[in-house]
Amino acid sequence: MNVISTHIGQPVSRIDGVAKVTGQAKYAAEPHPPGMLYGVVVNSPIARGRIETIHDAEARQIPGVIEIMTHLNRPHAALFEKSYMDGLGVPGAPYRPLHDGEIHFNGQPVAVVFAETFEAAREAAMLVRVDYERWPHNANFEVALHQKYMPSKTRSNYVPPKPRGDAAAAYALSAVKTEGRYHLAPEHHNPMEMHATTVIVEDDGTFTVWDKTQGPQAVQAYLASALSLSKDQVRVRNPYVGGAFGSGLRAVYNVFLATLAAKMLKRAVRVTLTRPQMFTHAFRPEAVMDIALGASRDGTLQSMIVKGVTDTSRFEHNMENIVIWGLINYRCPNATADYKVAPRDTYTSSDMRAPGAATGVNLLEMAIDEMAYACGMDPLAFRLHNYSDIDAMHDMPLTSKALRDAMAQGAQHFGWHDRSMIPGSMRDGRELVGWGMATGIWDAMFSPTSARARLGQDGRLHIATAASDIGTGTYTILAQTAAEAFGMPLDRIDIELGDSALPECPTEGGSWTAASAGAAVWLACHSLRTKLFAALARCKNAPSWARQDSVKLEGGALHGMNENAQDSLSLSDALSLTGQDVLEAEETAKPGLRGKISQMRKARFTHSAVFCEVRVDPELGTVRVTRLVNAVAAGRIMNPKTAASQIRGAMVMATGMALHEDSLMDERVGQFMNHNFAEYHIPAHADIPDMDVLFVNEHDDEVSPLGVKGVGEIGMCGTAAAIANAIFHATGRRERNLPITLGA
Repeated sequence: MNVISTHIGQPVSRIDGVAKVTGQAKYAAEPHPPGMLYGVVVNSPIARGRIETIHDAEARQIPGVIEIMTHLNRPHAALFEKSYMDGLGVPGAPYRPLHDGEIHFNGQPVAVVFAETFEAAREAAMLVRVDYERWPHNANFEVALHQKYMPSKTRSNYVPPKPRGDAAAAYALSAVKTEGRYHLAPEHHNPMEMHATTVIVEDDGTFTVWDKTQGPQAVQAYLASALSLSKDQVRVRNPYVGGAFGSGLRAVYNVFLATLAAKMLKRAVRVTLTRPQMFTHAFRPEAVMDIALGASRDGTLQSMIVKGVTDTSRFEHNMENIVIWGLINYRCPNATADYKVAPRDTYTSSDMRAPGAATGVNLLEMAIDEMAYACGMDPLAFRLHNYSDIDAMHDMPLTSKALRDAMAQGAQHFGWHDRSMIPGSMRDGRELVGWGMATGIWDAMFSPTSARARLGQDGRLHIATAASDIGTGTYTILAQTAAEAFGMPLDRIDIELGDSALPECPTEGGSWTAASAGAAVWLACHSLRTKLFAALARCKNAPSWARQDSVKLEGGALHGMNENAQDSLSLSDALSLTGQDVLEAEETAKPGLRGKISQMRKARFTHSAVFCEVRVDPELGTVRVTRLVNAVAAGRIMNPKTAASQIRGAMVMATGMALHEDSLMDERVGQFMNHNFAEYHIPAHADIPDMDVLFVNEHDDEVSPLGVKGVGEIGMCGTAAAIANAIFHATGRRERNLPITLGA
């Protein structure tokens, strides 16, 4: 858009920051309705089998215990008798909490204790004993690989790779070849706020559900379907979310159990998961990728063969786009890919920040680095040599791609030209120094979204949409958008989010909220301006200058355009003149330039170039990441301060992927063993260096109505690979398994 930005593009601090640091922001486990019961979940310690007997008599004797809900006494619900969709579209048979006595995974809820106090519920939960008939199970990924398959029905967001040329024949004839198996360990999301639900039974019998979710309307639809309720009977709220990273894309079992109990007991109920219970549902799937690359002696890629496998449960077929990224991003005449899933007796693996790409891009970029060295080329030069200006997999033009600029600016900022090509040749005292790089790519998505803008007698502008702010800064960028569109100071704008009763907005995920909700707010504000001007034009009591087409809205007031006049009118007075107490407009934003879809089908991506410095102690084998630079091409940046924060947060997570995070399975019982922050290692302050984020100028008026691409996930794509590649440069030893740990 050709406008001069006074608010959009400015590094505004988070408008919700004060509420969060002072405790005014309320999360899912914080409402305290009168008479509320506390629920504590009892989980299965086995991976597969059947419940024989539940011994709960002793637990029921604990003072304050009201009920212990199991599959034997829970009320009937529609969820138990028919298939349902829970908002994520994973094929198979979704898990149904307390459906029957069959055990599908370790950690499956088998009972929920409800009591007047949390302490009583927890004590009683520890006294519930369950006898099981144990069935054979497999939780070993290597064993599951022998049972890999392609589901007959795939996830809606899975796009089968489109092969080109004859990759096998080209590989056989290539002068330079590399091949290897690359592995990523499973990871758990571990946001600070654990999953919790507080259900309030209103006087009219409806339910207000406070839930830790990324999509209140998705949870509303899930509960309405599962419990035979109309959408008017259940309202879901999540105004603040303490991180999610994909763990809140699906309805987690606590929300169903809490709402079912509230309906049964006719009392307010809260169910909060413990940190160990956070390891009983969502996690990034374990993955292997077999990658074979062929090139000519001058470093031109001739063949790419990528085969990937990720794990899933036995009852659902979770899939991710892990094998497509190299076929999209690199010019190569012969390329093919294959993807399958491997079943284990665990809960279904799930989306985690940059699902598919965080796995596929990082493992592929490690293989690309290997090929660059095999060709005797600088890794940056090799990537530039094989650069594709189009989506090479689909032979499709792009709305924009400033990756070449990102690589150039990132390299200059990092000082890449001072790098020695020879691995192990750079030192600082006793430490080996390594410099590595990788590129990143992520979808630039847009989803139809609605927003409402309302002007009240107090002269304040109220913006409402059901979008969630999971820590990404959505409150702030929507306020900036409204301020720009309506000519209103930021401190006179109120933003309402996280409520299923608000205008429709898709679940927050995929980095589409800034583009989608931002466009909806922009349209709603402009529609409201039009309504206000039209109402004034019809108002005989309004000043003549205020009834002209040339009136200007700026600084929260109407101004005449005559340069010699000092005419102005506050918005409160303007609204009073129209005889209305409130004026509002609601609009829906759709993909394309101002809602118009381009006549030519084009691919849409965000790109990045990541540069990393590591220092390795050659005797101890310890690795320190000492510098990270990420140059990002993401269209129009709404707020460089919050956007850079998103990139840095993703880079921290990617550092965990590269060096720390590994959900360790006890295969004997099918349980993730390190289910706490003492043993599940995430990066601490000492592990994270100064991180520089550069935003490359990238004009794109086709990707979304405001030219915006999301940035929440691109920071995951390529960062772990850059770290792994830097370790190779430091040591000369190529590690193909993430995380890279002591003894690797």
